[in-house]
Amino acid sequence: MDDLQIRTISDWLVAQGLLGLDETGLLEGFCERCREQGLDLVQAALFLDTLHPVLESRGFVWNAEETDATRQREFSRYESERNSRLWSASPFNHMLEDALSEIHLPLDYTGEARFTILDDLRLEGHTDYFALIHRLSGKDAFGEMDSLYSRWSTKAPGGFSSDDLHALRSLVPALALSIKAVSLKWTAQSLVEVYLGRDAGHRVLEGRIARGKVESIHTVLWYSDIANYTALSEQVHSSDLIPMLNDYAEAVISSVHAAGGDVLKLVGDGTLAIFTSADRCQAALAALKAEAELQERIATLNATRLEQETAITSVYLALHVGEVFYGNVGSDERLDFTVIGPAVNEVCRIASTCRVANRSVLVSSAFVDLLPPAERAGFETLGSFHLKGVREPRELFARP
Repeated sequence: MDDLQIRTISDWLVAQGLLGLDETGLLEGFCERCREQGLDLVQAALFLDTLHPVLESRGFVWNAEETDATRQREFSRYESERNSRLWSASPFNHMLEDALSEIHLPLDYTGEARFTILDDLRLEGHTDYFALIHRLSGKDAFGEMDSLYSRWSTKAPGGFSSDDLHALRSLVPALALSIKAVSLKWTAQSLVEVYLGRDAGHRVLEGRIARGKVESIHTVLWYSDIANYTALSEQVHSSDLIPMLNDYAEAVISSVHAAGGDVLKLVGDGTLAIFTSADRCQAALAALKAEAELQERIATLNATRLEQETAITSVYLALHVGEVFYGNVGSDERLDFTVIGPAVNEVCRIASTCRVANRSVLVSSAFVDLLPPAERAGFETLGSFHLKGVREPRELFARP
């Protein structure tokens, strides 16, 4: 590959990086262009750590001999022990320990290789292996995303030529820079969705970040909290309290998301969510779908926790509907993207009435009015209740 061919591929990487082509597209396009210019790549893989509550790192593997040439691999934090074993046995770990930025390992050896990946590739007919590590940041790394690890292999007789290795050394830095740009975007999207909620996070990244910029929406409101949490927090050992909170929060949040709702805020053991739709009846039905899902998840969770001899509880839930302001509230230094308005206060107060009414689920008359007749028949009135901070009594409903 001559300098003009190298420059052509490098220009493509820069252009696609600026346009935001994703990691699989960048890797696949890069490898295909290298092959077109005579660099006989057969397999390539990129790995980088990330900043995500569940994923420890991500990988992208390209194979010229597979129909779906590029696939993504995810390494979960829940499998950290397995991930650690894989890392310890990899050439990349050896490279870091010996402060190497590259390693070239021809596969024409006999006997057993030091690294399992080399034996696997040799059995598949590969003749050469080349790995690179490129630093992505200095002291101010974005989480642990401080390096991009790449490996390249071929089945060409005699392995990679000196020109092939020169081309990879020249081109992979541009690929790394493009991968870094799109990965930072993916990380930002993941973080805002996790901490702000899916819809709120999307709106923030769209640019709706000015303080006081809100819009009026009519939405179904969900507020739930853990039943008897104060008493439980005094009874449950401190080391078990957070895992318990996580278990029940997972049940609530997963149920809301599965039904198309958006979780906006976690306040201690409480969860505030909204269900929006052009058809308000559909939004109400989605909330009921989430509630049914939650009951199933709580039953399964409690059965598991009983087997583990850990504390169990339930969830109090309120459903309401009303007009709220949705957007940025706070100061120039600290903003919250949330909903505010009397309806928000009311749904929280309705949830706190569950204990008084001895019901796990309470809904407002405004919510019931949205339901089709068949679903509405499944609720009965419990009468009017005085809600703290609400001037007029509110009629509440529950299932018989």
